Amino acid sequence: MFCRESLSSLQTLSVAKSLSSLFPKQSALTSLISAGRRNKLPRPNLRRRCKVTASRSNIEQEGNIVKEPIKKIKVKGYITAQEEFLEGITWLRPLDEIADIRGRSLLVELISAQTDQRITVEDYAQRVWAEAPDEKYECEFEMPEDFGPVGAIKVQNQYHRQLFLKGMELELPGGSVTFTCESWVAPKSVDPTKRIFFSNKSYLPSETPEPLKKYRKEELETLQGKNREQVGEFTKFERIYDYDVYNDVGDPDNDPELARPVIGGLAHPYPRRCKTGRKPCETDPSSEQRYGGEFYVPRDEEFSSAKATSFKGKAVLAAIPSIFPQIESVLLDPQSPFPHFKAIQNLFEEGIQLPKNAGLLPLLPRIIKALGEAQDDILQFEAPVLIDRDRFSWLRDDEFARQTLAGLNPYSIQLVEEWPLKSKLDPAVYGDPTSLITWEIVEREVKGNMTVDEALKSKRLFVLDYHDLLLPYVNKVRELDNTTLYASRTLFFLSDDSTLRPVAIELTCPPNINKPQWKQVFTPGYDATSRWLWKLAKTHAVSHDAGYHQLISHWLRTHCCTEPYIIAANRQLSAMHPIYRLLHPHFRYTMEINSRARQSLVNGGGIIETCFWPGKYSLELSSAVYDKLWRFDMEGLPADLIRRGLAEEDETAEHGLRLRIPDYPFANDGLILWDAIKEWVTDYVKHYYPDEGLITSDEELQGWWSEVRNIGHGDKKDEPWWPVLKTQDDLIGVVTTIAWVASGHHAAVNFGQYGYGGYFPNRPTTTRIRMPVEEPTDEELKEFYESPEKVMLKTYPSQKQATLVMVTLDLLSTHSPDEEYIGEQPESTWANDPVIYAAFKKFKGRLEYLEGVIDERNVNITLKNRAGAGVVKYELLKPLSDHGVTGMGVPYSISI
Repeated sequence: MFCRESLSSLQTLSVAKSLSSLFPKQSALTSLISAGRRNKLPRPNLRRRCKVTASRSNIEQEGNIVKEPIKKIKVKGYITAQEEFLEGITWLRPLDEIADIRGRSLLVELISAQTDQRITVEDYAQRVWAEAPDEKYECEFEMPEDFGPVGAIKVQNQYHRQLFLKGMELELPGGSVTFTCESWVAPKSVDPTKRIFFSNKSYLPSETPEPLKKYRKEELETLQGKNREQVGEFTKFERIYDYDVYNDVGDPDNDPELARPVIGGLAHPYPRRCKTGRKPCETDPSSEQRYGGEFYVPRDEEFSSAKATSFKGKAVLAAIPSIFPQIESVLLDPQSPFPHFKAIQNLFEEGIQLPKNAGLLPLLPRIIKALGEAQDDILQFEAPVLIDRDRFSWLRDDEFARQTLAGLNPYSIQLVEEWPLKSKLDPAVYGDPTSLITWEIVEREVKGNMTVDEALKSKRLFVLDYHDLLLPYVNKVRELDNTTLYASRTLFFLSDDSTLRPVAIELTCPPNINKPQWKQVFTPGYDATSRWLWKLAKTHAVSHDAGYHQLISHWLRTHCCTEPYIIAANRQLSAMHPIYRLLHPHFRYTMEINSRARQSLVNGGGIIETCFWPGKYSLELSSAVYDKLWRFDMEGLPADLIRRGLAEEDETAEHGLRLRIPDYPFANDGLILWDAIKEWVTDYVKHYYPDEGLITSDEELQGWWSEVRNIGHGDKKDEPWWPVLKTQDDLIGVVTTIAWVASGHHAAVNFGQYGYGGYFPNRPTTTRIRMPVEEPTDEELKEFYESPEKVMLKTYPSQKQATLVMVTLDLLSTHSPDEEYIGEQPESTWANDPVIYAAFKKFKGRLEYLEGVIDERNVNITLKNRAGAGVVKYELLKPLSDHGVTGMGVPYSISI
């Protein structure tokens, strides 16, 4: 196996020998080529390459041309770039070696920010140094003295391969100017257009230097696709951002069973995704074809193998369709339940043998163990932190309740404000709307120490309420194979020590043509039968929470709803716009991970449909929630807590909120993070917008927010709650909310997935059989009374479903080695401005403070929801983390 440098050297030597045989007298050239791949490359004297065209220096006098010399200064530029690893070993590489030796690697043109440019100042940059993964290029310009400040550069890639341009530093007499590019530049054979990159100095549209305005406009038009000449599917090198509905999750051309409705529009309102331009399906023209290959996203939105060669997320997500059949093939009976709990424990202790040639070890090194050259590999999962600390905690009611506040889905628990609990659905369709959870039942569980009015007044009752959301889907889901569904309500009582106690679970089925409405209430119980029924009811209720978490709290509210912000920002905000530069780190890689999700996670027949209870109705269900519940103005943390009754405004309280449950780890830590983000955004916004008039007159900013509302989230454009950007506070609120959703919200619901869901009995993703008291047969009742454990195992996901989910959650919970955590490093454009850099340092300090607060809270045993014997510490909102599955760390963006 050759290393990258060895392969390139062999290719260069081959070219050199070929040229030597063809041109034996040109030994100097072949020597240069042979030296070309060494770190230091000789730079030939090619000053004639520098081009200065100056029409204004020619003065016409009485028909004679008098040449007035232009006073010029020499300016050096240093470019840092990377090539994609696989690009570096293609057959085209030797041709690019020749371009290097000729000193014509990149063509760079300087753009003045001061004068109307009738002068072209350009030079070819030559590669002078290489140390993987970076490559250095150098150019030297002869620039007129009165050229003025350089506001932009244009770059044309002379290679035959794409190049990742990191940035350029230009040494000027008055100081250096930095251009942060962080962009893939296509070869000129593919795209001859010179790419424009602006300096790190940010400008509002009204403050843009006149010579740069046309470039600012032209670049946005390119990203909007206005300059596109070809038609059809977008190609990899194109950088077009546009909108489309979710009409590519089904695959009716391949299998009629995989046909899915279009998600987005009047029938199924939804945020928009990135347009790909693929052809419509032959069997259903409203759907888009899913033929082989990757879904288009603009090149700069893709995971960068140059930037992160060790990041396996892209490779694994792409390989999921082939990984899972190999795992399924070694399971003795994939559709069967686990025969006993020891079989589940063996997934962590003994593992499952896999064929040596399966090729899974490089993709899943954490869970595939290589035993030896002659032996099979082993699929052996790491013990999740939940059972590593306390193997039996998942069985306890206190842990069930604790996880609603400090677990994987802290976004669903809400205050009970009316009694009795009552459905808002049409009783003519769904049956009696009044809950069977009576106050007599509650009094029995809380030992009768207060009345219902006292409990409501003192804010003691809380609920996980999935009743009205799930009831319309119960009959449809029950028609699917190997699954069942109820609508559920789970009631909790708040104790004096700030812990919740589950007191009742109600499961409901709506009426259908064959039977009336069925519902029953289950309580913790005091005898063997009632205790087992309670355990089974908890299994159903937790399964509902697991599905809601994955489809709503995670996919819809973070991944899906963020994509329109990204598309609109790239279409309407120039790369030199300060708000674009503030939000950009929160947008990295989200469009790419979403496209991967449409390919293998949320697609028809994908992981979500196969392993979670909504089945083929998964995205349809998330559309219903988006339609009824999603509001931008409620996506910020304080507004969300108030909406759910978990907090009320109180100017005297910390963060301006008083929590209903004082020990609410997600809210306690989250509010510190929210305040830090808001303070940072406030400093930033007020620096660039010292008065409100600059906000209302900023056509790019207004265009961005208008497009988010009217197109990206166009199915809800007429809602009255949309913020209007008129004041500094309006803009601060919008940007803080987007930054929070991409960072804190996503981290809270994502990076604990394996820790809490890796042992699937704690969070089963589906239930496969009904409760044994719902119209049981004699055999079903007999099995329940004689072997209730077997009934519980049959209720859980199958061996196939559980294993696939465990692999997926392990992947999704993993931080890459080069993860970019919030506040860890400033963007180069922030560091360019002393005021902004000082504000960032303050932001960084507040996040370091949060780290310390979390550590202190996690050893305070009076905080029972995050500390105690065997209790999993709440660390999901600790800003920094090591790589791997750690259960902590808040990246800037939704990158997995």
